[in-house]
Formats: sequence, structure tokens, C-alpha cells
Amino acid sequence: MYTGFIQKNKIINIFLKAQSVSMISSIVDFINTIILTELVGIWYALSSALGTLSGGVTCFFLSRNWVFHSKESNKLRQFKRFILVWSGSLILNFSGIYMLTEYLYLNYILSKIIIAILVGVFFNFVLQKQFVFRTLR
Repeated sequence: MYTGFIQKNKIINIFLKAQSVSMISSIVDFINTIILTELVGIWYALSSALGTLSGGVTCFFLSRNWVFHSKESNKLRQFKRFILVWSGSLILNFSGIYMLTEYLYLNYILSKIIIAILVGVFFNFVLQKQFVFRTLR
């Protein structure tokens, strides 16, 4: 029973750290998206994709070193797995933001917040834990 409690707390700790990294990465993403859209004048959907790219790079390094404490020596293989998951995330984010903004007439920032939360919790965390940064035995 005690072992189960420790294991459960470990998973909760990893989830909370992953959500913290997601928030930091989202801040990087949002700042870049807003600057590119509002100050540079780039189309909001392209700005969102570029913002997602900058957040993705931030997320990889923080997740690898702080959340999952990855010991995998082949960083390139791990980065390739991350890129695969991140590409799916980019497609989901881009599509979701576009649909909420164009069809439900939500502000692009509100659309981005809604989609970022959904994709972050239900897609990114699960695949990063089980596929990208999994502990190899």
C-alpha cells in the first residue's frame, strides 16, 4: 500500500511539473504569437504556428531535463520522437484555433487559450510521458 502511495505521488509530481513546463512554454508561445501578430503584422494563424514552434523548443529542453529527468543518451532519437508529437500538437493547435476563431468568431487569443489547455493536457502530456521521455528498461 505504501509503495502505491509513493508511486501515485510521483505521477502527480510529474504531472504538476509537466503542467508548469507547459505554462512556461505557453507564455513563450503567446508572447511570440502576440508580438508577431500585433507588432509585426503577420497573419494570426501563422504567428500562432511560429509561437507554437518557440514554445515547443522550450518545452523539449525543460521536459527532458527537469520533468522527466531523461537519461537517454541518444538525444537525437528522443528529439525526433518529440518532433513527431510536437507536429501533431501543432496541427491540433493550428486547426483548433482556426476553427474557433473563424467559425465561432472567438478572439484568436481566447481560441489559443482554450485549445492550448485541451491539447496540453489530453495530447502532449500523455504522449510525452509514454512515448517521448519514457523510461527505457
